[in-house]
Amino acid sequence: MSESNVRHTTRRVQGTIGTGRATNHQPPRRQEWALMTPAEILERYRPGKADPLRVLDVLLELFNSQHTALEKTVSHKTRQERADFLRRFFRDLKIKARFATVPDPRNLGDRHIRAMINVWQQEQLAPATIQTYLSFLRGLALWLGKPGFIRTPAHYGLTPAEYQRHEYAQRDKSWTAAGIDIDALIERVSAYDRYVGASLRMIRAMGLRRKESVMFRPHQCVLSFEATGLPLEQRQADRYVRIKEGAKGGRLRFVPLNSAQRIEALAFAQAVVQGDDAHLGDPRHSLKRNLRRFDYVMARFGITAEGLGATAHGLRHEAMIDHYTDKAGVAPPVRGGSDVPPDLDAAARLSAAHLAGHNRVRASGAYLGGLLARQAARAAERQDNTSGISGDEGLLEGR
Repeated sequence: MSESNVRHTTRRVQGTIGTGRATNHQPPRRQEWALMTPAEILERYRPGKADPLRVLDVLLELFNSQHTALEKTVSHKTRQERADFLRRFFRDLKIKARFATVPDPRNLGDRHIRAMINVWQQEQLAPATIQTYLSFLRGLALWLGKPGFIRTPAHYGLTPAEYQRHEYAQRDKSWTAAGIDIDALIERVSAYDRYVGASLRMIRAMGLRRKESVMFRPHQCVLSFEATGLPLEQRQADRYVRIKEGAKGGRLRFVPLNSAQRIEALAFAQAVVQGDDAHLGDPRHSLKRNLRRFDYVMARFGITAEGLGATAHGLRHEAMIDHYTDKAGVAPPVRGGSDVPPDLDAAARLSAAHLAGHNRVRASGAYLGGLLARQAARAAERQDNTSGISGDEGLLEGR
């Protein structure tokens, strides 16, 4: 096969450790490990002799920066959460699951996993939490060269209700749904802290995440359509803003400046910052402190679930709902919208997903709600036909 026909991918081959990863993305190795492979390093710590938590720390030092599926590194937040969970997991095997000793990670068995899942069931952890924990354990298994060790949730006796996330919004989390006068509240916030006010305007106009808005550079991130590299048939405006800093997974996206609201939000942000390279955080403070300041201002103005009944993220919901409504001509299901043709619904959902920084149509359901009535009815009809149950019988069975 010629080299030009080989399909290149960034997806990791299961069971490998990613030895070809760029060294500048790896944390610096200890001097004593310089010429050693991970297997040789681990051989220094004999099972049954070495402290299991010490072995875990070595594994984290070797592999915690790596993504479990792709040839890339993960964020510091993911590294911290994964390390915290794994350390707690092994301690809980003794404290909560009542094992006499903490096992060496290399000797972790199916009985240990089952015991901890029983603990999680008793604690009634949320499905999303259980999925995250199993994902972290799959990462550990990969580091140990056991890619198939962690099985599906059903294998451990978990019911779908215990591990399946609710992908579709069950209620409208926007500021409108909470009865907030959006313009008036943002004006009040802007008068108190112009940086946070500018961030809120960007979130509402362009659907940014909190961190994306704080890291946004209003002058530097504006570019012409030609500079985006997008296909000509996708052109929606002459100018776009580039969103990458602070984006989930570092995914790049472009938002067209095709509405008065977006242009005004950008102009306000440009007037707030000092310098062409400045971001929307106070230049005197670090990113961490600016994010804390953002959260403080939200709490001060009652922009919390306990206060006004909506969070700053609710403005992102607002943007996605408005975007869908503009594309589909009706409100989305989460706001009680009427039925529209499936192809129009799908196109509007995909457009909203792209605005949010996702590639999958399904991701938009977290903001827009489930399928529209016509599609849901067709799906139910297909299911009934497949199972051989008539419509009336299906209704009776479902009660």
